[in-house]
Amino acid sequence: MAAQGRGSAALVAGALLVALLSQLTNTATAKTTYIVGDDAGWTKNLEASWLNGKTFYAGDVLVFKYDKEHHDVSVVGGKGYQRCQLPKHSDHSWVLRTGNDAVTLRRGNNYFICGQPGHCQNNMKLHVNAL
Repeated sequence: MAAQGRGSAALVAGALLVALLSQLTNTATAKTTYIVGDDAGWTKNLEASWLNGKTFYAGDVLVFKYDKEHHDVSVVGGKGYQRCQLPKHSDHSWVLRTGNDAVTLRRGNNYFICGQPGHCQNNMKLHVNAL
């Protein structure tokens, strides 16, 4: 009888461990949606303020809200970000223009600029590193 009690306790403990690990895995893979710039929306100087204290993960979603008559969101590579320009032909760059665009982060560096003349040069750009 004592052996059955230990076996049952081990089975219960194992089930609890599996449940705990499952919960931890679900928490680690839960995706977060961020409104870029919070109430201010997609605007300049976000890296100095909005990014502060945030940790991003691959699969998180950034929602860019802006006036589509005056702005856009251009997804670019590192060179496009540094130079504030879209490459002529690229599978990794595209321009969003709805005023309410959602972008899922890839693991690593993710670069965004406003492609309207002078906006990126005036610091309307964002670099997010997703773990």
